[in-house]
Amino acid sequence: MLKELNHVIDYIEEHLSDSLQLEEISAFAGASDYHFRTVFFHLAGMTLSEYIKNRRLSEANRDLLKGEKVTDVAYKYGYQSLDGFTRAFKKWSGFLPSDAIKKRISISFPKLSFIITVTGGNNMECKIVEKPAFYLAGVSKRVPIQFEGVNNAIVELAKSITQAQRDEMHALQNMEPYQVVNASYNSDAGFRKEEGDLTHLIGVLTTDGSASMLLEKVRVEACTWAVFPNEGPFPSTLQNTMARIYAEWLPVSDYELIDAPGFSFTKMDESKMDYAYSEVWTPVQRK
Repeated sequence: MLKELNHVIDYIEEHLSDSLQLEEISAFAGASDYHFRTVFFHLAGMTLSEYIKNRRLSEANRDLLKGEKVTDVAYKYGYQSLDGFTRAFKKWSGFLPSDAIKKRISISFPKLSFIITVTGGNNMECKIVEKPAFYLAGVSKRVPIQFEGVNNAIVELAKSITQAQRDEMHALQNMEPYQVVNASYNSDAGFRKEEGDLTHLIGVLTTDGSASMLLEKVRVEACTWAVFPNEGPFPSTLQNTMARIYAEWLPVSDYELIDAPGFSFTKMDESKMDYAYSEVWTPVQRK
């Protein structure tokens, strides 16, 4: 996957002034659109569209300093109007294009290059599990994506769960891993939009589709799961495991992501403060 990612970066460079369709870029990478955009987002820390926009504006800055006209540069990089380019350039750089020319302001956004850095010789345990179709039944809300620290929006969601909802979840639960899970889906951070939100659900796995109006019910089709056990300080160990799935495991594995809810569960160790055992369940398919 790393080779394909770097080929895509070169492809983007060659077509910065062309009309780039994101689906075509994913196809060029030889991966599904969902898999490619998700992995790109987690490795690059930004959406594919945001990366392209940043590279175009960086090159536009260079062209302006070379003496090209603002109008010509705007249309060269796909902006339909001078006003649209001016707003985008000012938001990106903090300066108007005319100011960049007059004051010789140079702001760059370099081309990306993907590599894997392995440190410490840490093993990454993974097991592959086949699972029939099931439902996630629980309580959900839109929350901001957060890679480090405690996500307060999820804490608030957990606190909002009523006893009646807990009782119904307990009654419905009838599938491994027989734990209350945290599921994530419908992310708009990486694929179509640039906002950083997703739907987070706290609930259980069940084959019973008769959940009441008290609970959200999400059907998950039968698929393959890559399961990553981890143990250590919480939440840093869990978040580090999630990051390593995208940065280390997926690029070299025989699997790619599918568009289905992923989930995790955590069991706190009562004898150690902020220490826990967790599992991350990631929906995948063979390439």
